[in-house]
Amino acid sequence: MSDSLSTLIERLAGPARQGQFSRLRRGLEKEGLRVDPAGRIAQTPHPAALGSKLTNPHITTDYSEALLEYITPVYCRPADAMAFLGDLHRFTYRYLGDELIWPASMPSRLSGNDSVPIADYGTSNVGTMKRVYRKGLDVRYGRIMQAIAGVHYNVSLPDDLWELLREIDGAADTPMSEYRSQRYFGLIRNFRRHSWLLLYLFGASPALDRSFLPDGEIPDKLEAHGAETLISPWATSLRMSDLGYQNKVQAQLKICFNSLSNYVGTLRSAISTPWPTYAALGVKKGDAWRQLNANILQIENEYYSDIRPKRVTRHGETPSQALEASGVEYIEVRCLDLNPLLTLGLDEGQIYFVDAFVMWCLLAESPWISDEECESLDDNRRLVVERGRDPELRLCDQGRCRSVAEWGGDILAALDGVAGLLDQLEEDSPHRDALAALAPRLADPSLTPSGQLLARLQENDEEFSDAMLAIAREQAERLRREPMDPAREALFEELVGTSMRQQAEIEAADRLAFDDFLADYFARARESRLLGEASQ
Repeated sequence: MSDSLSTLIERLAGPARQGQFSRLRRGLEKEGLRVDPAGRIAQTPHPAALGSKLTNPHITTDYSEALLEYITPVYCRPADAMAFLGDLHRFTYRYLGDELIWPASMPSRLSGNDSVPIADYGTSNVGTMKRVYRKGLDVRYGRIMQAIAGVHYNVSLPDDLWELLREIDGAADTPMSEYRSQRYFGLIRNFRRHSWLLLYLFGASPALDRSFLPDGEIPDKLEAHGAETLISPWATSLRMSDLGYQNKVQAQLKICFNSLSNYVGTLRSAISTPWPTYAALGVKKGDAWRQLNANILQIENEYYSDIRPKRVTRHGETPSQALEASGVEYIEVRCLDLNPLLTLGLDEGQIYFVDAFVMWCLLAESPWISDEECESLDDNRRLVVERGRDPELRLCDQGRCRSVAEWGGDILAALDGVAGLLDQLEEDSPHRDALAALAPRLADPSLTPSGQLLARLQENDEEFSDAMLAIAREQAERLRREPMDPAREALFEELVGTSMRQQAEIEAADRLAFDDFLADYFARARESRLLGEASQ
């Protein structure tokens, strides 16, 4: 741990002991495919008994009608977030009949592109835009990639901690929104430098069903296991590899998160710059929309990244407009696989570890990322997702070749001081306990989720989909018999009716035809871009 980081932790430790700043705040978003009893992606509509996908704040869908998405409120204690997430699963299982929630990030057996149903959000302009956006993802990348599931982890620092940091940095004259954004982007840069460690420790997708590659072409990184399974022997997270959420067109954007203005400007340019390949696909066919536009990105959410700066948007506001107007509010970690060996896909220990990791990324020095370093970081990330458990693997740390175990051990040593700081706010030492529990994975790759899953497939001679289906059945049985918190149960029941009424009100309030609505949306986005350029 550097002297400057040690000094900063010491200066924060006293205020922490005196209760002068609060715990981190986090919320979870967890996806999971609905599948039928045979383990194939469900073709049934999202259950009406769960409420409106458009307006229910806690139970919705992502790309597919079958891809459930759970969203927790913001909590200061990981146990509270996990309890809420657990009850979302229990409530859902009341209305799934014989369907199951697939426990893995890589999807169940598919029957071609059209077997992944696109989510339908109703007849409102907002709902139609969400569906057309998804149609655009289909024509650009296909639906199968969009059936992948994961965990998104949203985290922010409490306001009183920001005040302390600004005082320590001698930045009292810097507006808080500007200071906070600068520090969050420093966090993101350090996250980019070291996120390979999260991919190694928590990656849980070393295998997939052959149906995920319907053209039959098998990349060199994969090999056959049984009749229906492909594995990558040293992989940690095929979800995060070029088989998953990757896009060669977007790769040219080269966003390395050096500043808010650069990030917003690059995204705005991408959503207003036509791309010939997408133009050739056509935006409309007759009266039917195929995609929202033919630009590099249809909207900002199409940009795939391991981490995003975020701010809650107001009605009619785009993500970049919200960021530009008020700065970064929180960050979204997007590189976490579902762990099929855990009933909810993750556990409290993982949250405590990510808390310490994110806080370390914030407090440690974080110089801007050069183009050369950006390429090196991309290489490290690629190597770990494809070969992270290979003992011969070496990563590049500022020109030095280092093993995962060596470099990872140094990072854990640096995290210890930050974990101790966060534990000042706790009765026990959950952050340091999380570090201690995960440290053995560095010395023994077989202890990682990817190692454990691959060992199960190989030792039992199981197919990937058969193993995941067996796990799904076990988890469903457990969740169906577990009781729910009565207050949360009442809340979920109330939200079913409330969300349905809200969707009906939104649909009744529309006054513009969809074409006009969309034109107005992008006109406002272009106007904010021009205003931003004029101010530079």
